[in-house]
Amino acid sequence: MTVHSAFAPKSADPRLDGIIKLAVLAVGGQGGGVLTGWIETLARANGYVCQATSVAGVAQRTGATVYYVEMAPAGGAQPIFSLAPAAGDVDIMITAEMMEAGRSIIRGFVTPDRTTLITSTHRALAVSEKMVPGDGIASSAEVIAAAEIAARRFIAADFDSLAIKNGSVISASMFGALAGSGALPFPREAYEAAIRAGGKGIEGSLRAFGAGYAAAQAGPEETATAKAKPAAATAPRGPQHLLQRWQAVEARVRALPADVAEMALLGLKKLVEFQDIAYAEAYLARLEALHRMDHAPFAFSREAAKYLANAMAYDDVIRVADLKTRAGRSDRIAREMGAKAGNVLHLTEFMHPRAQEIVGMLPAKLGARLEGDPKWMARLDRWFNKGRRLRTDSLGAFVMLYVLGGMKRRRLGSLRHAQEVAHQEAWLARATGYLESNYDLAVEVIRCRRLVKGYSDTHARGLSKFDRVIEGIALVSDRPDAAAWARRLREAALQDEQGKALDGALATVRSFV
Repeated sequence: MTVHSAFAPKSADPRLDGIIKLAVLAVGGQGGGVLTGWIETLARANGYVCQATSVAGVAQRTGATVYYVEMAPAGGAQPIFSLAPAAGDVDIMITAEMMEAGRSIIRGFVTPDRTTLITSTHRALAVSEKMVPGDGIASSAEVIAAAEIAARRFIAADFDSLAIKNGSVISASMFGALAGSGALPFPREAYEAAIRAGGKGIEGSLRAFGAGYAAAQAGPEETATAKAKPAAATAPRGPQHLLQRWQAVEARVRALPADVAEMALLGLKKLVEFQDIAYAEAYLARLEALHRMDHAPFAFSREAAKYLANAMAYDDVIRVADLKTRAGRSDRIAREMGAKAGNVLHLTEFMHPRAQEIVGMLPAKLGARLEGDPKWMARLDRWFNKGRRLRTDSLGAFVMLYVLGGMKRRRLGSLRHAQEVAHQEAWLARATGYLESNYDLAVEVIRCRRLVKGYSDTHARGLSKFDRVIEGIALVSDRPDAAAWARRLREAALQDEQGKALDGALATVRSFV
């Protein structure tokens, strides 16, 4: 609510006249309440009367908690404060994540005549974004573009990373950004005094505060320059004879076109990590054969380099167990959870193996025999298809997974590997079959391998969608717009887990063929 100027004394600084209105949008765990408390302390310690309220969101990712602060200089008549922000009537908007910045703009809290918008550019993905099998992440670039138009002043940086690097949480770096913006008429020392008055985590909070302050005062160019540079690639290490083989493989990769070579090198590294150097050499041999069938601009070869590597590095029981027992995993999880030296960390893995995963680990002939026997599959499903919780911070569970993860040498003789190879060959044969007649369609078929991912039920669903998309492509393969339809079918398959969008797209295809 805007108060008549008679309620507050006039001042040479226009920011000291009337009521200053500030809103904070934050979800659980982002310290919105702590930030609001610091702002209250700051205002009252500097001669302002202040009121803070909060309206909780429906749930953690269906709506942020809106913290609202109004303050005015003490003296004269007592101002009348509002309990909640109103559209078009907010001076400072602080959002602890990019989606919340977008929501604040949509709700009309950010206006070009008055609002300073301060936001962190990191993302805490919404449930709706995580549910999409493909890339369901909303565009941060669109939010930034809207903010630059909607706000009088826009300040953005990855305040979450700044806080973590300084051993604190985002509320401290956002408080620093508020100070650095100069949107409130208080000196930096007053902000730091408010943090000290809190009495908890003072040193880490002050470090994060300083980082946020500097980021807010830096221009866009300075902020971009200050971003961490990607770590330099480490040189491969190992026995000399393996290093020589790796160097030979790198030399073969350099003979490919630059765009293809860039992707192929990443694929090689992935497959060495997945299996060994010999497996990576087999990948390169297959890629070179595909490249010999290709021609400029070599889009087919580049996509094949990416998706063939992903297909060959499939997720099986061995890989899942290997990833869960990697050196340093427990330390990484402890860092992410903020565990201190004196804390005890319990790590529980949720496992749900099906009979298919069990027979997939067996030698190909034995596995195929069991898979073809309904009685044996029912028996294995009864024995193993149960929700299991394994404590990998305990010796027994860790050793079991460690042994499974060490079965790489047996992988290439397993039923699962034979099935993967057969599927890859059929996929590549289908794609190369279109190369001469419809190059763009061949590229889209290569990209369809994106549908196959994950482990257990996730993998089965993806494989089913892949097969249905390939069947749909076959129906339109003679059309001049076949590539466009292939792309539509693939994108439809990525829209939802159940495949409803794909059902609709396939129905459309069948309606005109």
